[in-house]
Amino acid sequence: MAFPMTPLDVRTEIQIDGVWTDITADVYSRSPIGIECGRSEEGVRTTPSKATLELNNRLGKYSPRNPNSPYFEKIGRNTPVRVSVHGWNSYLNVTGQNNSGATTPDTAALDLTGDIDVRLDASLDRWVTPAPAQHTDLAGKYLTTGGQRSWMLQERRGKIYLEWSPDGTTVLNATSTVAPAVPPSRRMAWRATLDVDNGAGGWTAMFYTAETIAGPWTQLGAPVTGTGTTALFNSSAPLKVGDATNLVYSKPVGQIHAFQLRNGIDGTLVANPDFTAQTPGAPSVTDSTGKVWTMAANGSIRNKHVLFHGDISSWPTRWDVSGNDVYVTAEAGGTLRRLGQGRKALDSTLRRRLPSYAPLAYWPCEEPEGATQAYSPLAGVTPLAVTGFDFAKNDSLGGSSALPAVAPGGTMRGRVPAPSAPSTVWAVCMPYRVDGTPPVAEQEMFSCTSTGTIRRWRITQSGIYSHVLGYDAAGALAVESAPIITPSDAYGRWVRLEFTVSQSGGTVTWTIRWTVVGGIAQSTFDTYAGTAGTLSQIDTVFGPGLPDLSVGHITAWSAAVIGPAYDSADHGFTGETATDRLARLAAEEARTVALSLYTDPANPTTRLGSQRPADLLTLLQDSADADGGILYESKTDASLAYRDVNSLYNQTPRLVLSYAADGEIGPPLEPTDDDQKTRNDITITRQGGSSARAVLDSGPLSVQAPPYGVGVYDDAVTLNLATDDQPEPIASWRLHLGTWDEARYPSVRLMLHAAPHLIPAVLKLTIGDRIQITDLPPWLPPGPLDLLVQGISHVPDQYTWDVQLICTPAGPWRVGVYDSADLGKADASGFQLNSGITSTATSFSVTSTGLPWTTTPSDFPTRILIGGEEMTLTGVTGTSSPQFFAVTRSVNGIVKSHLAGSPVALARPAVYAL
Repeated sequence: MAFPMTPLDVRTEIQIDGVWTDITADVYSRSPIGIECGRSEEGVRTTPSKATLELNNRLGKYSPRNPNSPYFEKIGRNTPVRVSVHGWNSYLNVTGQNNSGATTPDTAALDLTGDIDVRLDASLDRWVTPAPAQHTDLAGKYLTTGGQRSWMLQERRGKIYLEWSPDGTTVLNATSTVAPAVPPSRRMAWRATLDVDNGAGGWTAMFYTAETIAGPWTQLGAPVTGTGTTALFNSSAPLKVGDATNLVYSKPVGQIHAFQLRNGIDGTLVANPDFTAQTPGAPSVTDSTGKVWTMAANGSIRNKHVLFHGDISSWPTRWDVSGNDVYVTAEAGGTLRRLGQGRKALDSTLRRRLPSYAPLAYWPCEEPEGATQAYSPLAGVTPLAVTGFDFAKNDSLGGSSALPAVAPGGTMRGRVPAPSAPSTVWAVCMPYRVDGTPPVAEQEMFSCTSTGTIRRWRITQSGIYSHVLGYDAAGALAVESAPIITPSDAYGRWVRLEFTVSQSGGTVTWTIRWTVVGGIAQSTFDTYAGTAGTLSQIDTVFGPGLPDLSVGHITAWSAAVIGPAYDSADHGFTGETATDRLARLAAEEARTVALSLYTDPANPTTRLGSQRPADLLTLLQDSADADGGILYESKTDASLAYRDVNSLYNQTPRLVLSYAADGEIGPPLEPTDDDQKTRNDITITRQGGSSARAVLDSGPLSVQAPPYGVGVYDDAVTLNLATDDQPEPIASWRLHLGTWDEARYPSVRLMLHAAPHLIPAVLKLTIGDRIQITDLPPWLPPGPLDLLVQGISHVPDQYTWDVQLICTPAGPWRVGVYDSADLGKADASGFQLNSGITSTATSFSVTSTGLPWTTTPSDFPTRILIGGEEMTLTGVTGTSSPQFFAVTRSVNGIVKSHLAGSPVALARPAVYAL
């Protein structure tokens, strides 16, 4: 018998010495476990998830400081904990380790040599393998030992990769031309086909995706072709799913639901394991083709579904007056809680980037006001001695904290350690900014010393010309460049002054380059006979005629790596998309946080402004705020997840509920028709830039005073955006969200013990998913009711399981799609009934004050709305007002007559997405 006739299999585990330990027997059912995750409403930041549970502590087992506890010094602050339910759909669990997955031995049916069709259905923790690995095995019949390569399917940098061998040794491959969009559910099916002889003297590989292995399949990108026909090697290797090769590629982590191998494209099934219908713990399974699949050492059939993953930060012990009932009321929090503690700001992007390229010396010059020298974060590099530096005065460089202003005649001097290995090149870089009028006479901009033929180098610069000057050991001028035209954009903005000296044989080449931060570069070079030597000291006396000078992030190098080291980091990655920034931050802070991105590479997210020093959580959340998506916690592991704004548009419902179905909707389902989320006057300001304002001037939720509107509900938000043209569409989008005229249903209660058939779908629900409620009672507006899930709470008990969904309207997220019959029609205004109509009239006259309604047959049918009644408009005749509409009535169940002058509008007009 199944739940609720038998107790719900809820299990609680904590991590002891790195091993998950089942403590379910000590969890009291008198105080059911409570789990909350997500956010309380739309437009607010996600709150840390939490779980509360009560533990039997009569033996002091869960007292961290109790020496008699078997867990003494093994539990304490931030002990990992997870809560799961068991039952329903099974899967093949893959752990990311070697020998993780399932395998079936070689048979004649698997010895394919011609066309092949490979399909895999999985829910993986990482569909894009982080650097440096970037390759993950998925399935294959592939052994390098003895030259037994046949084929393998992999994920490579987020794309589908198929590799095969015609002879067991040499390999050919094809990669999908685009990366698939990873869905927030993390489940998708991949398919790769190979036509070994495409009839044109070559081969063709095709790639597809689907929600599940059942399809339908959507072609991914363009076909990949190669010259010359090919074949697959008849390999004796076993067929594996999961850890598919004997190579050192990454192995998948997550759940594999099904796999199929076909002989020929859409051909005969030769392998077809369906892991969803298997018994948990089974050592082997038999697929529909009769092949036996054996679980690898680190692979297993499971039906565990994790509801919560977090950390227990405290273990408060309580007891009754008798001392017989001793218990711990533990509250666990998710990753956001941990990230919210401490909140140390990350360094500037230049300060974080430059040391990773191993400079000889580096002085950020980001000291606070009042400092008298510039320290170096590199071991063995002494501070930069300065005069005339007024620190923390210029914060206009996007990749830096505030930098010093340098007074005319200011100086800087710093020793440069010798390189650890001989080098034929050295280089220096000094970002600078000179405001005010460029000097007429040339001023010293930079000077350094070296051990080569030229002992001292000087760079002088005016508003017109610049020179490179080199002095020998006797102080004589040995190198003097011809006049170099100073770039016109070398003033009034941040510029990298780069100087490189390299040696080839007896010839030394010097190169000077001005690189505008975030812009173009201009350079010149010359040669002389001698030696380059090594850089020994930065020793500059800035010219007295340099007005409003600022400098910082000065580096010395023994390799020509200035470009890669500074590029993008110098402007704080301005223009980087929200998802790219989130991914980069997660990679840089991999010891602190892991992050999954649910985004479509074909639809780039919002471009951001510079990344300024701030704590990690603020930087992550600022990226999400600018894009308009949702940053939330994974329920299956200690990672964060981000679904971008595009993933919220035009969703297919993940859960469909019927109000009329017994037990599907728990009481109370109550609409809230208030002004809590009303915003009809929106101002968006770009951080460090301009603003845009969007105001709703007319309509029931406009800024007009009642009864013509609701009055002013204003809001002002500052976002980290890249350019000044971004605030306007964002303000319009937020105005659209803030003036959506529909009742809210803040909470939807599900009693899964009363409707256990809903459990598989509920287990798949993710923050931001769309749900739908049909068959609404007659006292509510006609449905269906479309909602977005903002938060989820669970109370799993022995014989009951309550789930509460925190919801907001999904209607505003239904946006226009070009050339779509359903989503591609723009609304029009000024249409109204020419005369009253009865409740059964199927044709009527409509007048307009502007352009007429379209009469093109291909534009029909479409839905229109009159007085709350939805109708299907099947055709329009007449090219000027009045026009005659032919309709099908009462599509949404509303039956009524309408008065002359009633407005006529599209029921679902296209809305511009952000």
